[in-house]
Order: sequence, then structure tokens, then C-alpha cells
Amino acid sequence: MPTRTTGAMSQDWEPVVLHKSRPKAQVLRDPKAVNQALRAGAQVQTVKKFDGGTNKKAPATAVYARKLDEAAEPAALDRVAPEVRQLIQKARIDKKLSQADLAKQINERPQVVQEYENGKAVPNQAVLAKMERVLGVKLRGKIHK
Repeated sequence: MPTRTTGAMSQDWEPVVLHKSRPKAQVLRDPKAVNQALRAGAQVQTVKKFDGGTNKKAPATAVYARKLDEAAEPAALDRVAPEVRQLIQKARIDKKLSQADLAKQINERPQVVQEYENGKAVPNQAVLAKMERVLGVKLRGKIHK
């Protein structure tokens, strides 16, 4: 068995202090807790919510945002000019290419070529540059007939 020393014993522990945990937010909003705090004279903060208690389904701000977007952006995007449409079509026919063949050579979908020839596409400079290279005609900038 181990032997004890016969000297004076001392404790080197520090005191431990236990604190009560803070009440949760849900408990603080409980009507009973609020009434109890009011009776005790404690300060209670109340916040009136905007449009609280109204029976509105959708906020009216969406209407204002739409109007703002419409005012800031142009109504319609520019489409392919009729001269460019005709040049694409004429050059393609002169080279004896179908729309699908041209689309394959410029690495685009056939629908893209069809939209350019019908004037429904929004002009993309990269696509026009590919068409210029394959067809051998100028499609961008000032067009001279």
C-alpha cells in the first residue's frame, strides 16, 4: 500500500461558479413571460411590424419593381437587319449549302442559321464572324452592296 506523507495538506483547486443559462428567444416572446416582466417593472421592448395583421397575399412592391424594369430597359432587342438576312441567304445559295450544312461548318445548330435568315435572331458578333469566314461575305459593319 502506498504511504502518505505526514506533512500539512493543502488544496490547489479553484472555485467553480455556475451560472444560470439565458432564457431562449421563444420563451422571452411568450405572453406569460412578457406579462410577468411588466408586472415586475422590467423594461419590455415592443416592435410594431409593418403591415402586421393585414390580410394581403402579395406585396405591392412587385408592381413598382416591374415598372422600374420596364422604364430602365429597352422594350425590344434589335434583330438581324434585312440586308444581312438577304446576304446570308444569297451567299449560302451561291455556295450550294443548305442551312444544316452551313450550321455544321460554323459549329452551330441549324435553328440558329434559320433564325438569322428569317430575321428573328438577335445578332451575335461571334456567329456573324463565323458566317463571314465560311460564306466569304461581309456581314458586320457597313455593308456595301
